[in-house]
Amino acid sequence: MSAVTAPRREVIRGTRATRARSSIVVRIVMTFGLMGVLAMWWSSVPASFAVTPASVVTTIGELSGMLGAYLVCAQVLLIARVPWFERAVGLDRLVAWHRTLGASVVLLVITHVVFMVVGVDLLAQKLPWSGFLSLLQNYPDMLTALIGTIAFLAVGLSSARWIRTKLSYEVWYWIHLSTYAAIFLTFLHQLSGGTHFVNDPINRVLWIGLYLGTAAAVLTWRFVLPTVDAWQHRMRVVAVVPENAGTVSVWFAGKRIHELGVRAGNFMIFRFLSWGHLGTAHPYSVSRVPAGGQMRITVGALGDHSTLIRDLKPGTLVFAEGPFGHFTADRASRDHILLIAGGAGIGPIRALAEELVGRGARPVLLYRAHSAENLALLAELQAMPGLAVVPVIGRRADLGYDPLDVDAMRRFIPDLHNWEAFICGPEGMAERVEATLRTLRMPRRFIHREELSMS
Repeated sequence: MSAVTAPRREVIRGTRATRARSSIVVRIVMTFGLMGVLAMWWSSVPASFAVTPASVVTTIGELSGMLGAYLVCAQVLLIARVPWFERAVGLDRLVAWHRTLGASVVLLVITHVVFMVVGVDLLAQKLPWSGFLSLLQNYPDMLTALIGTIAFLAVGLSSARWIRTKLSYEVWYWIHLSTYAAIFLTFLHQLSGGTHFVNDPINRVLWIGLYLGTAAAVLTWRFVLPTVDAWQHRMRVVAVVPENAGTVSVWFAGKRIHELGVRAGNFMIFRFLSWGHLGTAHPYSVSRVPAGGQMRITVGALGDHSTLIRDLKPGTLVFAEGPFGHFTADRASRDHILLIAGGAGIGPIRALAEELVGRGARPVLLYRAHSAENLALLAELQAMPGLAVVPVIGRRADLGYDPLDVDAMRRFIPDLHNWEAFICGPEGMAERVEATLRTLRMPRRFIHREELSMS
């Protein structure tokens, strides 16, 4: 690769500071909610909670159960498509927070179960399995709570990285849908068996309000409004165009499709009303923003659903939810912009390049692929005025080096620390590129990533 320079341009000012402040507000709101749960617990803890080991252990078990239940509601709200959360943080970061909270929820649920069983054992001086059976027999709605707890643990385990890689998106999706049933099943037990709610009407009303509010948010923004919006636009597939052996582009048309507000770099969640697609909805980035009544996505065959995309028939009705994401041109704030794409990541990068060029920028695109046959949309990109396209072809084993490592990137652009980068591609490639750019002293705030995963 030869060295590249880029001409100066007008700086595109973004809203990074505003989003950072909004993100802090979201964290503060969640923290106050957590403090509220602690206050509810403390206000109804009996004065004798520390008299015996059994009472101490049981009280800790009750606290862990309340905290776990609150964090489950927080998890659901983070991905309930609440507009304020999405505008403040961005769905990609909300999904990351959702994942992070998942580990805490699993730990708190396990702690709750173990401490409650041990507390009964200590109180009655029974063996562990006797204490467990005693809970099932003597506490109300324990069987439903047990089923809900098992569902929570299944969801948590399915999100572990080493298990997630072995599951298809469809299996993962349906396991996660069981979360709603698990919340309902455990909620019944909390109201009927939780000492902090049975004997405290204020806590009971507040807890019901938390769950009703969460349910209302999910129903409103994940089901009712997306369905109404999708029906208003009534998008349909107009063409499915193979780009290469593993990539296809899908063109859509719909009523007032420009009113969707889709921007370059955004993604939407698509549900195709066709056999093999009805059961799941998948996130795909837009490779051409709405224009002339049409819009396009470019999809790589990364799983069962994306592989079946090429079999869609023109006229297929599409329910599209969104747009989502902050991988947009207004995040750029430097004169020199490097776009780096790999695999299906070329879709959002292509749309982003078009908008940047339209704003007066002259970005450079580093397009990574194993072979020339994998360079989807290459001719389209090369025909775009103002965009410099540099294909980087070959497997590392065949090349004898990594074209995305420090030495290769330094030769390509000697002053990378003065550039800004937008990266989209497989997770491993994106992580490797970001590490390279950080080594070459590009500040983290000028490195923007969009991973090809929502799970």
